[in-house]
Amino acid sequence: MSKWVYYFGETSKEDKFLVGGKGANLSEMTKIGLPIPAGYTVSMQCSVVFGQSGLPDGFAGQEAKALARLEKETGKKLGDLNNPLLVSVRSGSAVSMPGMMDTVLNLGLNDQIVEKLGKKSGLRFAYDSYRRFIMMFGDVVKNVHREAFDGPLWELKKRKGYKSDTEMTTEDLKSLCGTFKNIYKEHTGEPFPSDPRYQLTEAIQAVFKSWNNPRAIKYRDINHIDHDMGTAVTVQEMVYGNMGDDCATGVAFTRNPSTGDNNRYGEYLSNAQGEDVVAGVRTPIDLNEMKNNFPSCSKQLFDIFTLLEDHYKDMQDIEFTIEKNKLFILQTRNGKRTAGAAVKMAVDMVEEGRITKETALMRLDPVAIDTLLHKQLDPVAAKKASALGKGLPASPGAAVGQAYFDADAAVAAKEAGIKVILVRTETSPEDITGMTVSQGILTARGGMTSHAAVVARGMNLPCICGATDLVINEAAKTFTVGSKTFKEGEWLSLDGNTGSFYLGALPVSDPELSDNFHKILGWSRDIATCTVRTNCDTPQDALIAKNFGAQGIGLCRTEHMFFGADRILPMREMIVADTEEARKTALNKLLPIQRADFHGILGAMDNLPVIIRLIDPPLHEFLPHEDKEQQEVANQVAGGDISVIKKKVASLHEFNPMLGFRGCRLGVVYPEINAMQVRAIFEAALALIKEGKKPWPQIEIPLVGHVGELKIIKNMILQIAKDTGAEGVVRYEIGTMIEVPRAALRADRLAQEVDFMSFGTNDLTQMTCGFSRDDSGVFLKEYVAKKIYPRDPFAAVDQEGVGRLMQLCVTLARSVKPGMDIGICGEHGGEPNTVMFCHRIGLSNVSCSPYRVPVAQIAAAQAQIKYGTPEVKTVGQIFTLPSKL
Repeated sequence: MSKWVYYFGETSKEDKFLVGGKGANLSEMTKIGLPIPAGYTVSMQCSVVFGQSGLPDGFAGQEAKALARLEKETGKKLGDLNNPLLVSVRSGSAVSMPGMMDTVLNLGLNDQIVEKLGKKSGLRFAYDSYRRFIMMFGDVVKNVHREAFDGPLWELKKRKGYKSDTEMTTEDLKSLCGTFKNIYKEHTGEPFPSDPRYQLTEAIQAVFKSWNNPRAIKYRDINHIDHDMGTAVTVQEMVYGNMGDDCATGVAFTRNPSTGDNNRYGEYLSNAQGEDVVAGVRTPIDLNEMKNNFPSCSKQLFDIFTLLEDHYKDMQDIEFTIEKNKLFILQTRNGKRTAGAAVKMAVDMVEEGRITKETALMRLDPVAIDTLLHKQLDPVAAKKASALGKGLPASPGAAVGQAYFDADAAVAAKEAGIKVILVRTETSPEDITGMTVSQGILTARGGMTSHAAVVARGMNLPCICGATDLVINEAAKTFTVGSKTFKEGEWLSLDGNTGSFYLGALPVSDPELSDNFHKILGWSRDIATCTVRTNCDTPQDALIAKNFGAQGIGLCRTEHMFFGADRILPMREMIVADTEEARKTALNKLLPIQRADFHGILGAMDNLPVIIRLIDPPLHEFLPHEDKEQQEVANQVAGGDISVIKKKVASLHEFNPMLGFRGCRLGVVYPEINAMQVRAIFEAALALIKEGKKPWPQIEIPLVGHVGELKIIKNMILQIAKDTGAEGVVRYEIGTMIEVPRAALRADRLAQEVDFMSFGTNDLTQMTCGFSRDDSGVFLKEYVAKKIYPRDPFAAVDQEGVGRLMQLCVTLARSVKPGMDIGICGEHGGEPNTVMFCHRIGLSNVSCSPYRVPVAQIAAAQAQIKYGTPEVKTVGQIFTLPSKL
């Protein structure tokens, strides 16, 4: 028979997936001799079974046996009039979810027992405990909303002029108990239960059910916690902080959870129960003042702080109660902390000799660390403000500015000294000038890898995409949310970390990177075997990434270079041209511009690899689509004849441009375009060598699906290397981006022709799953909510589908060239779970936007610590492995 119930001392701190974190730690503290009220824990597995089919066979007998042991140890008995045992019933899963699930305190009281208890311990205390119990039991067990009880409580305090609960008299509390029981009966149709055994069984089941309450589900969604884990339930003897002025209750941290400073931090209340501290009904007292009122308990508590930190090797969050000047510890757990505090504590504990660097790194949450690199909305102001709407948190950070609806207006506003939020239905490459002058970007459409998202991350711009409640009228220059319409110039505040946006200008704080942060990054680089590169297109971004520790560039998107004012005209001239000669004339104007671009980037990344992807998107993206802009282009390149531009736009129109005339297909049909770029790369590299630098270009051919495409462009690259004199002088490689499923399936053939490969997982996800990254936001939210996909596959790699294709590609390629350099350069490369996956399948590097480099670096180190060196898999092994690694 399965074991469902464990008495304190039967398990240890390692058993949190059996009895939850609370149960495991209470058991551990019991074993090391701390003053813990006795009790037992019902396992998490019992919760899972209960959710499927009710309480399991054998549970009732095991729980009764544990209760009998508790009664024997305490000398009290549940339901006994003369010496009643009162218990708390608390939730506790393996992963801390503070406040998300339910608790019942003071269980075991009824009308007769409260009177007996009052004669022994004081009537005021007894009825104070009883009114709390009725309220909690009604709320947690029978779904009588707490507001139904709060109303009469506040009404009584207001009528009598009480500012604090402690001012209520025994008669007040006794009257409240009667009122609360009437409320209970009114809402449930039955009298308040008087049988303590019934109370206990109902409370245990209610705590199990609270695992699936809306706030707990939402918390797990936000923090990516397994919904199938379940919660344990701990039943523990009550100790009381509300028996008089020689009693207290409090919450404490062994270090400051906000700053990481090594000092005691916390609050307590005299003559109170634990819920009073967190509920805000009274103003708590600073923990350091406790020595004045409870000197011996204060010293004992501080000694226990040291003991627990030494034992757990981590900052502890402790709940305690003082009953009649006797200290009891009710809980300890690894404390929640801010990202900055986490970094400081990790480094401090290494330097104190408490933990290793590896342990320190494993304690850091890469996603939380990301917040240190970006501006933040003031949390107090954001909490007070009401969000106007919410979209996808596509690029982190905070932005405050005035709403403008097109790139030209944004530029004009910027020149007038106005801070701009660019608000668009969706962005296109034409918006780049507006994006560069904006504080942040807000779009009604698009997903996590839409144009706005990708560009914003690369520029470190906060961005919210796919705000579906947002209706934008770009012609009228208004946006509407619900029934309210707002005009151009309206102040907006964006929170790119959560996806929420607010009306008005909220205060913002700047990031500050500490010496401890840089120590963490240094440790990560020393430990990780999968190196971290950056996606960037400018020398400035390259230097930012290099300062964060980037070990090269994993993706330079050359198409982003053509939208500047000095280059968009010859680019459009080239596109409009009808002959090869005319195209070459326009390309000759672009050659020196591209050469300067590559000179800057290769120089900034001296002696580090730089993957330069040849032009990839469809040509129509470089042409305007509105009459006004088309006429401006016609005036510049077609003698004012707008029909020339309209005809070219129409001829380039594609029903599905993502699968159309782009990538290597451009290079096959119009080789002169790629030839100009390759010449610019080699000429820039040769100039840098003369300057004493060591450029290392890796030329990447995009969208290859067939080796025939690749060979045509490869041969052109080799010929230009000879023509420019780069062959034998410039260190360079030729590779391809794996973004077409056929390329992954024929990676063994492609590997014969290339020096490196890099996964473009944005397009690979689109083509493998059949999703459009710009349009799928309509349904993917529902897919994730219904657990079809655990995460949005454009936010984190779909390991079961796309991931298996990637693993197959790695195996096939390295069967031809063992040790081949294979990386990932899609936007997934900065997502921690994806970085972990990439390490496990043996990728050489991951690449991400400059401000995500530290996140990826920490995740890469954690992957090495957790999984060690990845094993080389055969094709057969891949298809016999579980679908999810």
